[in-house]
Amino acid sequence: MHLTEALEQSEPGLFQRVQDAIRHQQLNQRTQQTYLHWIARFVLFHQPKTPEALESADQQLFLLYLQDRIQVSRARLNQARQALFFFYADVLHKHEAVAETA
Repeated sequence: MHLTEALEQSEPGLFQRVQDAIRHQQLNQRTQQTYLHWIARFVLFHQPKTPEALESADQQLFLLYLQDRIQVSRARLNQARQALFFFYADVLHKHEAVAETA
């Protein structure tokens, strides 16, 4: 599934909201791609919950999944954490702290 489809399937207009936030922050191309990747994976991981219903505990669950089950590198885990921070703060306008993992 393409990133656009994943975000739109979870909530119509979500992809455009993410794009608008990216444009507002003037993120470089690579950061845009990285953030879109992790945000889409996060949203898909938590379906059928809508993005607006996701809370900080959902962030921690996803990050623990990446760390323990998928065993992503520390660098990738940090990328995912940064993308979630961006998603919550700049797209959803929720200012919940992104949970730390071990």
